[in-house]
Amino acid sequence: MTTGLTGTDLLALSPFITLTGVILVLMMAIAFARHLGLTCLIAALGLLVTLANILWVAIFVDPQLVTPLIIVDPYALLFSGLIVIASFFICLLAYNYHQQRGGHQEEFTLLLLLATLGGVTLAHSAHFGSFILGLELLGISLYAMISYPTQGLLSLEAALKYLILSGVSSAFILFGIAFLFATTGTLSFAEMADANINPTAVQGGVQGGVQGSVQGSESLRLYMLIGGSMILAGVGFKLSLVPFHMWTPDVYEGAPAPTTAFLATVSKGGIFAVLLRFFVSVDGYQYQTILDGLFWVALLSIFLGNLLAVMQSNIKRLLAYSSIAHLGYLMVAFLAAAEIGGRQLAIEASLVFLIAYFTTTVGAFGVVCIMSRKLAARDTDQLPDYEGLFWNRPLLAAFFAAMLLSLAGIPLTLGFIGKFYIFAVAVDSELWALLVAVIIGSAIGLFYYLRVIFTMTKRSSVTEGIAIPKAGGWSLVAVTLILIGLGVYPAPVIEWVSAIARTIS
Repeated sequence: MTTGLTGTDLLALSPFITLTGVILVLMMAIAFARHLGLTCLIAALGLLVTLANILWVAIFVDPQLVTPLIIVDPYALLFSGLIVIASFFICLLAYNYHQQRGGHQEEFTLLLLLATLGGVTLAHSAHFGSFILGLELLGISLYAMISYPTQGLLSLEAALKYLILSGVSSAFILFGIAFLFATTGTLSFAEMADANINPTAVQGGVQGGVQGSVQGSESLRLYMLIGGSMILAGVGFKLSLVPFHMWTPDVYEGAPAPTTAFLATVSKGGIFAVLLRFFVSVDGYQYQTILDGLFWVALLSIFLGNLLAVMQSNIKRLLAYSSIAHLGYLMVAFLAAAEIGGRQLAIEASLVFLIAYFTTTVGAFGVVCIMSRKLAARDTDQLPDYEGLFWNRPLLAAFFAAMLLSLAGIPLTLGFIGKFYIFAVAVDSELWALLVAVIIGSAIGLFYYLRVIFTMTKRSSVTEGIAIPKAGGWSLVAVTLILIGLGVYPAPVIEWVSAIARTIS
């Protein structure tokens, strides 16, 4: 029997090794030379090298299981790439955001990379051990990132709310995992799938104190149903789905803008990646009770997210409720994967929608980051703060308008491609009620996105003196070009994502 890791295993793990090495270098740099520009430069270059490693692995390494914990395949590498790219842009925006705030801001970048490592671990998880490790590495880093600024009480309140509710959700996930382990005797997704397909393999229970507790396939299905439901309840909090969404607007508003961008993209993307892999692996779609519950979760998330967003005069709270609605759209594709014949299209739709959501959300919060440079006590996130932006800073207003129109699903943007895929899978799977909800929700969303754009066209001197920094400005240029370029010509991404969807479906 082979002990240790082979050369191929080390190559497959090279993104993890690179990112961990950059974190160690960054810790030493902060210890010996406190300089925000230097730490952000090291972090940005480290993320680019990590991305290069991901592309290298994707080209030269075949899909494989590296130890029982980590799987390296095109699906995981796609999510890792998305997470690293989003973190790279957020790192650039965070530099400009923290530059004028004084004090020691270098540790924020270190926390950002630690959270990124947690997200990458989630994307590659094939075992509940690595899932919990990635989840807590991401979550603990986020607690500190949310409360990072020392001015004001909103950030401390947001961090406390996230800490308490995240702890509760993690407890639900752990209880659910315990049920599944007691039933199947394993924490591996693949082995759990075998037990789910062949219930007689676990009849009579597993070794230890629960021996003999599981009698027959009906008992197995009951415990799997209870455990899966508890895991979904915990994951529902992480994804801010209704009715687990209450923390979202307060945390989004209280957290610094770069953290909010990270929380809305990397955190949710990593969680969804492992959720979809687990459900497809163990065929969680065979449990109709779970599907019925997810149906109502998706429906309520779409309607409540959009309706509550209409009532907001705070940009970050508006985007928080908008993200709830968008995760509801994403759950439509997740539910569509229940049909085996349409599973590939549903997975493809999920991936395309997430690429669009990542790009648009990073860009939208990037504008908030740039607008918030002039204040230390709070972010510039009230709707009146954006009056006159079209006349005083037309380029910044154009960037923001592009992001909002993409969130609304307007043609010639990447958001339209993602929304179109959601329509397509809803029709293909005959999810008519959810299709109607998506159409109505999109119409409501268009109203409040256009309201923000209209506010920017008002004549006002409020936005005079807003400076666009080089790092943040070029980041927004890149994100906008990606948004419009892939919206006009999405074929390369669609072909790539379609090939990945075939490997997991």
